[in-house]
Amino acid sequence: MPIHKELVRHAKERPDKPAVDIDGRSLSYGELHSRARAICRFLQELPRSNRRTLDLPGVQKLVALSLGNHIGFAEYFVAATALPNASAVIDPMMPPERIERIVESLVPDVLVVDDDASPSAEIGRRHGIPVIVAGAERFDLTCGADELPGDAEGIFLIGFTSGTTAEPKAYCRSREQWRRSLDRGRIVFELGDAPSTLCPGALAHGLALYALVEALDAGASFHSVRKWDPDAVARILSSEQIERLVAVPTHIAGIARAWADKPALTSLRDVMTAGAKLNLNEVGSMRRLFPAARIREYYGASEIGFMTVSTLVGGKTDFPIDRVGQAYPGVEISIRDPEENDVGTDVPGTIFVRSDLIADCYLWGDDGQAFRVTEAGATVGDLGEIDADGMLRVIGRAGGMMITGGNNVYPAEVESALKTCPGVEDAVVFGLPDAYYGQRIVAVVSGEATDAQILAEHCTARLARFKIPKQFYHIASWPMTSSGKIARGQVEASVISGGDLVLRLSA
Repeated sequence: MPIHKELVRHAKERPDKPAVDIDGRSLSYGELHSRARAICRFLQELPRSNRRTLDLPGVQKLVALSLGNHIGFAEYFVAATALPNASAVIDPMMPPERIERIVESLVPDVLVVDDDASPSAEIGRRHGIPVIVAGAERFDLTCGADELPGDAEGIFLIGFTSGTTAEPKAYCRSREQWRRSLDRGRIVFELGDAPSTLCPGALAHGLALYALVEALDAGASFHSVRKWDPDAVARILSSEQIERLVAVPTHIAGIARAWADKPALTSLRDVMTAGAKLNLNEVGSMRRLFPAARIREYYGASEIGFMTVSTLVGGKTDFPIDRVGQAYPGVEISIRDPEENDVGTDVPGTIFVRSDLIADCYLWGDDGQAFRVTEAGATVGDLGEIDADGMLRVIGRAGGMMITGGNNVYPAEVESALKTCPGVEDAVVFGLPDAYYGQRIVAVVSGEATDAQILAEHCTARLARFKIPKQFYHIASWPMTSSGKIARGQVEASVISGGDLVLRLSA
């Protein structure tokens, strides 16, 4: 990991300070350091797999973690990313067949799990890979190596993301990429005084994993929960007087509902969101819940890192709500046409990025439609436009575009309009086959708004006529992915099948 030098310093200067707390189980910096040293020694003594075919220059031991939000995650991640090792972080909530494909391709030297009876553990044993259960180690966690190896270059992380095929794509990250990002982020996000941080998302996903590393780098106390529970998260924010919250908008909305009749959470000085664009209703709710907090959001991707950052509330100048901000330090953004020519300002096109934070490559799973690097820069296929002030507006993913009556419509634009309607908490928009229009636009909303005519009239004042949904549905509770995002496929499937997850609205 790119923070071992900082971690050693924190362990020496503040050994008793809590480093990680998950559901009330805590590890101090001293404990984290000593236990990671012991695990590092154990990994050094493991035999290296002779079946690995991946080209990972400089990587001696490859350690796969399928732990979930386990208190041991930090211990094993620190140890597994110490030179000359690397870690692959697998979400245990993935379908077992997907985990199996990943394990088959990785052939790691060891697989660390949180439950000996979990699908991940069974898959590892079936493929002849040593399996370690965190918390039930058969080696001495008090007998560490002389010291954790220091920072240097080379691959330290293999992550997984699903693109247009929904198959697991493996990307690799180098220590120097994250070191640069962390150094800049400490200034941009003002982390010099190590604010206590809570991130309720899954550590197997980029947002929470980076929040953990960012907190440990700064010497902060990082808090999370084993399983997403908005009531539990709200109680932790209140009882621990958390100063910084990092979460996707759907998690923040859940916290707001759980804490609706409670006093405002005034200890929060910063709320950082990513993963989906905030809307006016969400910002208003956050201002009531966190009255003293600066509200910020960033736009990025696992493969590209930070692209933009904005301050919606509490900055010297609050950014427009329909923009995702200006380029992150060291990042250059351009908007390009299908031939990759720069289209300039206020013209839609594909978002390209040049920076020194971009992942090296996909190890496998590249479908040619997601992350790619060309002479113009790197892109994940998102569409947007940039104004004369350098403010970026994200329109949506090219693959999600709907064609209705011969017109191109992007779901994100319609969703943004619906989210400004009183009574709408969130919205998902997609297209379904239609004999006349080619695709008819369908919208599913949550919240108190249940009148299709009111929803359509609200859209009429903000969108071209062809962009207004033809059908509206209501959903009481969104199905969620393990990363805290709406499971859009399940929502769409319920509309198509007539399932009881959604209810069609009438005017």
